[in-house]
Amino acid sequence: METEYPILEFDDCRDALIEPSRIMEPVEGIPERCVLPIYQAVIDTLRNDGVLTLVKNIRTSMGFIPVYRMHDGGIDIAVVHPGLCAPLAVIIFEVLIAFGCREFVACGSAGVLDSTLAKGTVVVPSGAVRDEGTSYHYMPPGREIQAQPDVVQVIRSVLDAHEVTYRVGKTWTTDGLYRETKERVARRKAEGCITVDMECSAFLAVAAFRGVRFGQLFATGDDVSGDEWDPRRTEDHRSFPERLFRLAVEVCKKL
Repeated sequence: METEYPILEFDDCRDALIEPSRIMEPVEGIPERCVLPIYQAVIDTLRNDGVLTLVKNIRTSMGFIPVYRMHDGGIDIAVVHPGLCAPLAVIIFEVLIAFGCREFVACGSAGVLDSTLAKGTVVVPSGAVRDEGTSYHYMPPGREIQAQPDVVQVIRSVLDAHEVTYRVGKTWTTDGLYRETKERVARRKAEGCITVDMECSAFLAVAAFRGVRFGQLFATGDDVSGDEWDPRRTEDHRSFPERLFRLAVEVCKKL
């Protein structure tokens, strides 16, 4: 159906011209469970420590994106950097689904729209405002998308078991890192968003379209809730990425 804006012309046809399952074969030995950490330093440390085994490389014009396997507590888990921003993250997500992964947990940083959320606080997105373009190719136009309730419950149970202080709330997913204006921040705060990120709503839309399980964990970073941006930089830049990754692995093992 033609509309005034092309981004709103959702087509529910499930047979795209470049369909991942037709152009890529399932990868032998790839785990069904997959953790998607945004932190390259965490992946580098695991690789250097001999924890990761290369399963396959995803070829892109930017170079190879490695798909690793780790063995944790008797369970194999794929570990892959998903890239930054919704379009690239969704391409990697689609490839991994075609390879054979079925349960996913992403983990990364998010800005805060609530200044009471201290840096490094764990946030579980319950849903997302769809202020990016990619999700509109996977589901009809709409303002928000909800996280999978059963996956959110698994995440909460793991965090509770580890006595982690956390918040559950709505995130604002946007493509425009440098267009987070005071007015737009105020609107998102008014509709209940507590964080801002660049991938969540697109991940959720793809998961719904492809019928896979997906959840996400954030560690809070910079603060965009005030009159000026507060990067909240600290010397301790490794502790919460590593901690968040370990929590994501625990969640993934229970999906």
